[in-house]
Amino acid sequence: MAPLPPWIKTRIDDELNRKLTQRHVVETMLEADRPYFSAEQIRARVRPDVSKETVRLRLNELLEIDVIAADTYPESITLYYVNHPESQWPLSPEGRDALAYETPLDTLSVGDFVRLRNPAGIRTLVLAGFQLSLVLFAVGIVASPLASDPIVRSTNAYWEAAGNLFVVCFVLLLLERTVRKLRDDGAAIAGVRLGRTNSN
Repeated sequence: MAPLPPWIKTRIDDELNRKLTQRHVVETMLEADRPYFSAEQIRARVRPDVSKETVRLRLNELLEIDVIAADTYPESITLYYVNHPESQWPLSPEGRDALAYETPLDTLSVGDFVRLRNPAGIRTLVLAGFQLSLVLFAVGIVASPLASDPIVRSTNAYWEAAGNLFVVCFVLLLLERTVRKLRDDGAAIAGVRLGRTNSN
């Protein structure tokens, strides 16, 4: 069992004569591979002979000392999670960092795509395809009065669609990077001006 983080150790009350200690509840939550727990889920994990009231009592004590936090949802469901001070999420800082750099498309491999094994990644890809098809429709509406032909032309309709989609994606990427650079430069200039105004 991994040692408790120092910020938890300094807050909890280590009373060994209790049937269920604060330490045991927190260790159970930290060991599990999930962020949220109901009182019943915690009771099932700690020991079956502990009553739900005892678990709720320990949870309320941990809430009072800010070791855990809780969210209440409709139908009176309360879910508890470790209140990590480094994170605004109901996740450990490591879990938050992992999610920050991992999107459904990041986890979608060619094998998963061919076997349709990653539903979240495939749904994200499909939704992106729907949005890009709307962009192409909009481009077609604008290009129609101008009597402008597609940039990429081919005798194969699929290749032509793929080529034009690639061009649209490339242009969108360039536009996004240009706008982001202009915003960052504008924010930097505004910050310099604000700094000068404050120093005067």
